[in-house]
Amino acid sequence: VQLQASGGGLVQAGGSLRLSCAASGSIFSINDMDWYRQAPGKQRELVARITSGGSTTYADSLKGRFTISRDNAKNTVYLQMNSLKPEDTAVYYCHAEVIVRSIVPSTRSFWGQGTLVTVSS
Repeated sequence: VQLQASGGGLVQAGGSLRLSCAASGSIFSINDMDWYRQAPGKQRELVARITSGGSTTYADSLKGRFTISRDNAKNTVYLQMNSLKPEDTAVYYCHAEVIVRSIVPSTRSFWGQGTLVTVSS
């Protein structure tokens, strides 16, 4: 199973970006899908989480600006980021709890490669 993240880039403060993360491989189903971020010199932090049923959780500081969504048919999670601030600059990682298709299905954790978001002031 692989997670491929895309959509990062350079944007001015106040702008918007939409990140995508597509899972592929031997997937039976996917439970939670998340976005994390890690800024230079800081620990990785949870940005948002969405369950298979569509329930969402956000970091308190990001509510109202970021929106997480998913397309279960495409095994893809999205992160719409609006009103971006320089402090949102970070590498954004997607993460998923995947039930791997096999003779005995098992739940495993997978990470995407990260996509860099840079917000200029």
